Amino acid sequence: SNRPKPATVPDHPRFRWIELHSRRERWWSLFRFPLAARREGARAIHVQYNLSPMVSHGGLTTIHDVSFYRDPSWFRPQDRLFLQRFVPPSARRASRVLTVSEFSKSEIHRFISGLEGKVVVTPNAVAESFKITPRNQAKDLIKSKLGIDRPFLFTLGTRWPRKNLGLAVAAAEGLGASFPHFLVVTGKPGWGEESPNSRTLYTGYLEDETVSALYSAADLYLAPAWYEGFGITLLEAFKSGCPVLASPNGAHEEVSAGAAEIAANFEVATWTQSLARLLADSGKLDSMREAGTKREAMFDWQTTAKLTEQAYREVLG
Repeated sequence: SNRPKPATVPDHPRFRWIELHSRRERWWSLFRFPLAARREGARAIHVQYNLSPMVSHGGLTTIHDVSFYRDPSWFRPQDRLFLQRFVPPSARRASRVLTVSEFSKSEIHRFISGLEGKVVVTPNAVAESFKITPRNQAKDLIKSKLGIDRPFLFTLGTRWPRKNLGLAVAAAEGLGASFPHFLVVTGKPGWGEESPNSRTLYTGYLEDETVSALYSAADLYLAPAWYEGFGITLLEAFKSGCPVLASPNGAHEEVSAGAAEIAANFEVATWTQSLARLLADSGKLDSMREAGTKREAMFDWQTTAKLTEQAYREVLG
């Protein structure tokens, strides 16, 4: 790594963290890292997206999604050109391509040719560090930290175009006076902003404890993204007992498997109507909470680790 080992990464006798300094991340990825791996005698080299041309065999790359092909306008020109130029040859050069869902696997095959038999699905899961906050306790915490003492909706994500947070903002704004809910938007600033209004609270980045409490205290979690390779926030909401209204993209439908309400389209009116219908039906929300808890339990990092290990073994022969 070009950074020191975080305290959250555990020590283990079969694990070694080698710190390699570099001022330029792409230079580090293309040259410093593969050269150091070669010196150490690595037989398998696993990266994300861009695999250095210096790795001629034993390479693996994880490609979470190919949204840079689905709609290039979601990316700044420099980032888009870099991804479109280097990810396809990296994938073809790799011995295995790992991805996070069957949907993402199908998209990779759709946009990048020559990968037959190389793409392996290793699903995501909720982080082991993610702690559930009981609902009543969560409401007290949110009131003390954010001053929220009325029902609310929640959405989380870096604020950039692909996340489509403007849809959640507009849908919540359209709720009638019979619903006192407002929308809490949490996440790092990106590019492309949503219009402010009296029914939306933008918190910026928050620590894990507060995010967990927001999931638990919210009446609904909104996942409006145009495109996702997986959607870990759906599982975090499920684990927290928060019902989910999600956009109709393949990853959301695959990950939720019926546990979330999938909107019919991306129209504001459709989302506002769905919100009003769900918020007025406590029985439906309770059944969604139960279904979500069961669905989240089907994903775990031990399974992902075993699938990743199998890919390593196949590469090593």
